[in-house]
Amino acid sequence: MAKAGSVAKASDSSLQAVGSWAFLLGVVIALITGALLPDRANPTVTSFLVLLGTIVGLLNVTMKETNSFLLASVALVLVAALGGSVVSGVVQVGMYLGSMLDSILVFVVPATIVVALKSIFVLAERK
Repeated sequence: MAKAGSVAKASDSSLQAVGSWAFLLGVVIALITGALLPDRANPTVTSFLVLLGTIVGLLNVTMKETNSFLLASVALVLVAALGGSVVSGVVQVGMYLGSMLDSILVFVVPATIVVALKSIFVLAERK
């Protein structure tokens, strides 16, 4: 019979695996969507990317990784938001690159919000 501690560890690693797959799937879908649909946003795909980003923020980022994740995601959000307008001026590929960056933003922003709120909650708990 398995001990309660081993069940909790298996559950934690399963949740970590779900978060890891959600991250990989989100990045791939964001890049494909940006490449295939550069001129219009699909509400279903956008909603799915937001859901995957939320799952990543909830399951894939531990408290030890919070600062690194927030720093990297803020840098990515800034570069994607500002870079999208820069690369959109490039002939032919600019529209696709800008759309890919926009799709990545749709995926990363919810994860960043969730992790930032978790971090604030932990800070508020401490006295």
